[in-house]
Amino acid sequence: MNLSSAQNGTAVVRYSDSFSTIIAKNVTVVLLGISINYLNGTLIYTFRKHQVFNHNPRYILFIHLVVNDMIQLTTAITLFVCTYVFFTINTFLCCFILSFVVFTSLNTPLNLAVMAVECYIAVCFPLQHPQLCNIKNIYIVIGCMWALSILSFLPDIFFLAATEPVLSLSTVFCEPSQLFRNPIMIKKKEVTYSVYFVSVWLVLTYTYVQIFLVARSAKTPNSDAKKARNTILLHSFQVLLCMLTYVFSTVQQLILILFPRIYIHFMFVWYILLQILPRFLSPIVYGLRDNMFRKHLKKHLSCSATHSLRV
Repeated sequence: MNLSSAQNGTAVVRYSDSFSTIIAKNVTVVLLGISINYLNGTLIYTFRKHQVFNHNPRYILFIHLVVNDMIQLTTAITLFVCTYVFFTINTFLCCFILSFVVFTSLNTPLNLAVMAVECYIAVCFPLQHPQLCNIKNIYIVIGCMWALSILSFLPDIFFLAATEPVLSLSTVFCEPSQLFRNPIMIKKKEVTYSVYFVSVWLVLTYTYVQIFLVARSAKTPNSDAKKARNTILLHSFQVLLCMLTYVFSTVQQLILILFPRIYIHFMFVWYILLQILPRFLSPIVYGLRDNMFRKHLKKHLSCSATHSLRV
């Protein structure tokens, strides 16, 4: 079946996938999701098994990022499969799933910013670190992240329910651009995302510069400062991946107009790069890169392998 779309008054034909391609794409996405969630689940199990991590604010923030990634990946893949299996779903169910996608998407840059601030305090103010970054404060900050993310998206749902109540009984192709089409909501989203990401970039830039200056002024090589600097650079790369969502609509329209025959395949690759691969970075960058976490993870995996052989 061919789908047509009008862009700037010009009809553009968009070619659909064959049945075998649909199966291949869905199996690929689901297998990638299961693999990444299994790795993330192993990190969470290792975190819970060893008390040394439960009392360290850095690892608490890291594991929150991992849990956040698992929720985002699961909901994103659920939406992906639903669009192929059902094409349209109930609007209420769509809003429910999209809520978790948006909450976790907004949480990611905030979590990265907080992790950068924790590194900054540990390197630049080591004596104040135990008071400022204690367990209670870290959990309060995590609660504030979720509150900000929820308050950023809930007004959109209330506005949609108030202005288009008929939608609650209908079905819709579950995509934010299809559901939230009111200019007010679009403008609000642009402003909210701009404020979020500009704030995060300012935090990352400031903390990186300050840590760099501390490392440079130290008389002896400061390995902690160097590691913190590298970590913040990795934070910046992840935030950059998050910001690719800004250009998603623009890229989508350009590809649809210029290359309609490869549109679906290109958007599938774009989906993998935008939604799935970034979720793979957190366990690699923070879990396997950290010496202490890697040591306990290896111990856990070796014990699991030994147990499997005995069974």
